[in-house]
Amino acid sequence: QVQLVESGGGLVQAGGSLRLSCVVSGRTLNKYSMGWFRQAPGREREFVAAISWMYGTTDYGNYVNGRFTISKDIANDTVYLQMNSLKPEDTAIYYCAAKFGSNVFMRRYDYWGQGTQVTVSS
Repeated sequence: QVQLVESGGGLVQAGGSLRLSCVVSGRTLNKYSMGWFRQAPGREREFVAAISWMYGTTDYGNYVNGRFTISKDIANDTVYLQMNSLKPEDTAIYYCAAKFGSNVFMRRYDYWGQGTQVTVSS
């Protein structure tokens, strides 16, 4: 069983930055991929970014346009999502997720964190 705990959400003005963290436990992650998803009120959950733990391959949602960066800290079993140039439409609950397999382009995930709220004011 993989446990995921997110942190780092909060309130920020448009144009600002936040860094989300996700601490992972319960499994050796070499063959896993980690992802970030988000869900805004009244909207479906959408993919934000993913990274392969072993290879470091990354993938991003089309709307990211270079504003977000996903990274991993192997020593601390932590995944980060650096978010810059935030917009009000980025307001959502952000979820960390994990799945077995290194293909970051397959977006079906098995384990989920509890989420962290990100609110961007205009």
